[in-house]
Formats: sequence, structure tokens, C-alpha cells
Amino acid sequence: MSADAGYTYRPRAGYAVSEANSRGRRSAEASAVARGEFQRDRDRIVHSTAFRRLEYKTQVFVNHEGDLFRTRLTHSIEVAQMTRGLARELGLNEDLAEAIALAHDLGHTPFGHAGQEALNACMKDYGGFEHNLQSLRTVDLLEEHYAAFDGLNLMFETREGILKHCARTNAVHLGELGQRFLDGTQPSIEAQLANLADEIAYNNHDVDDGLRSGLITLEQLEAVPIFADNRREVEARWPGLGGRRLIHETIRRMIHLMVIDLLGQTRANIAAAGVETLADVHAAPRLAAYSDALLPRLQVLKRFLHENLYRHYQVLRMTNKARRIVTELFAAFMDDPRLLPPQYQAKAREDKPRVIADYIAGMTDRYAIREHRRLFAVGEIH
Repeated sequence: MSADAGYTYRPRAGYAVSEANSRGRRSAEASAVARGEFQRDRDRIVHSTAFRRLEYKTQVFVNHEGDLFRTRLTHSIEVAQMTRGLARELGLNEDLAEAIALAHDLGHTPFGHAGQEALNACMKDYGGFEHNLQSLRTVDLLEEHYAAFDGLNLMFETREGILKHCARTNAVHLGELGQRFLDGTQPSIEAQLANLADEIAYNNHDVDDGLRSGLITLEQLEAVPIFADNRREVEARWPGLGGRRLIHETIRRMIHLMVIDLLGQTRANIAAAGVETLADVHAAPRLAAYSDALLPRLQVLKRFLHENLYRHYQVLRMTNKARRIVTELFAAFMDDPRLLPPQYQAKAREDKPRVIADYIAGMTDRYAIREHRRLFAVGEIH
């Protein structure tokens, strides 16, 4: 940015991303005024249509099932808060870390992973569907805000962080952005931290939502050492504490434990690899990581959630409905694209399956349910 704008963000670590070592934007723009370029990215993400829609997209529970369960929006805010704190402690670019975290779920379908699996199955003969690639497609192409370019025209490092995973078959089509998946190099530490903060947030908050819903119990969680040990610490300090306070105090200790472990191990990895510059980060093995002591405990927690929450019969009933909604919507639009809204009909003439996938992926849970009802329920004519 210009020297007279009065603002320059200066990360403390030499291996942090900065405006000086950034690869910049795809379309050239005048420098931002009174804010840095990565702060500008964060602001564009927060003001995007896709970000607002996250309020009505859920993780495990479908949106209409209750007001207290986490949505993709609240989850993204929690991940951003955590990622920014981690970046600050390590002397990294806080604005970049926050921007990546806020954008990481923009491409998620309605109905969480069930919706993604259904849409991927629908798209199996047309290049497949993957929410990381859809998040990138959203910020690069689908958002329509600016006269000069499609998408949000984010900085390279923000886009790099959004694309957490990518198959080699897709990476070859992404140019410079996909190169690291072909040559085995790493993204920025800011991006690495956002990925693990996402994991910390959803593991802990799925425990919270699972307990709140009654689908899992405190008694069941006694089989999960990282939860049971922290619960006992809480009970020892506050005998007789129960209800939501007991759960919250336990979960906040779990989050603290994971964050402190991640910071310590990442610092150790940076030192052991002799990392001093951003180029060193790209060439090094993955630097952001948990310790060998914590990893097995986290694996037990993940297995518990998979077996007792994600595979709970009530969750499976809803995810089965969600798959059917997505599958039937896709089939209806493929059979007759005139059923699409006008702006999608025009685009569908060039690539019908991908445009239909864009439309469905952009739906909220409740909009997908309403759209399915409009197309298939007798008596629904609007």
C-alpha cells in the first residue's frame, strides 16, 4: 500500500506472510486506504453473500432443529478467533490468519457433510464436488460485487489457505495455486494454523452440541480420557458443579489444552527445521502440529464422536433425508434446467452440471428444503 496511507501491518516473525513477500492479487488494484491488504481480504469475506448464508448452514444438526446449535457462521467466527490468537502468539500475520478462517467453509453445501457427499455423487461424471474447491470457486468466481473482476480478488496467500486439500487431478488445473499439491511444498504457517484451529473448534463444539441435544451423555464421555480428565479437574475445584457450567468449564479446558500443545509443538518444529523465511516455510515439512503425546488422545475423541454422534440413528435419519433432497434437486435441474432461476439458466448453457452444483451448494438448509418442496410437493406452485 502507499506510504502516505498511514497503515502498514508488520508481523514480528521473519517467516510470516506480509505484503512485502506476498504474491499479490490476480487483478491489480489500487492500494487500500487506512487498512492493510489482508485486512481488506477479511473485510471482503465478511461482506460476501456466501458468508451471510453460513448463518443458515449447519454442521451436524439441520438448521430448523434448534436455535442453540452451532451453524457454519458461528463455527467460522470461533475458528477465526482461535486462529488469530494463535497467529499473534507466533508473531504471524493475524489479518491473513483470520481471513482464511472466516472463508474456509464458504463452499459448504446445505446439510453439512451429508450434502457434500450427495452432491459429489451427483457430480461423479462431471468432475466431482469438493467443498474446499467450491470455497475457492466462490471467492474467485461466484461472488458478484465488483465491476472490474469476478469474485473477491483476494490475495494469493488467502486463496492458498482456503484450499486446504486438493487432488492432483484438480491441482493441475489451478496453475500457481495448485503447484504445492504437485511438488509437496507447504502453505504458510497462517494457513496451517487455520486448518488445525478448525479441527479444535469442531471437535470440542460437537461435544457441546451433542450433549445439548441429548444424543450423547456425560456418562458416555467417561470413555474419552481427554474429556474425563478435564471434567474431574473441574469437579475437584468446584465440588457439586453441574449442568451447563460443568460442561462449559470442561470444554474450555480441553480447548486450552489443545491450543497450548499446538503452540508449543509448532514453536519446536519451527526451531528444529531452522525456519527463518517464508521460503523456508514452503520447503519445510508441515510445521503446525500437535505433540505425539496429545495425538492419541485426540484420536480417541474423534472416534467417539464418529461412532456416537455422527452415526447416531437420529442424525442418520436426517442426513438420509438431506441426501435425498440434494440428489432429487440435482436430478430435477439436470432433467429440465428451465426450473433453475433465470440467472442460472443462462449460465447452465455453458456447463449445466457445474452451474447446478453451484446453485445447490449455495443454498442454505432451509432454502434447500423449501426448494425441494416447491418442486415435488403437490399443491406447491410458487
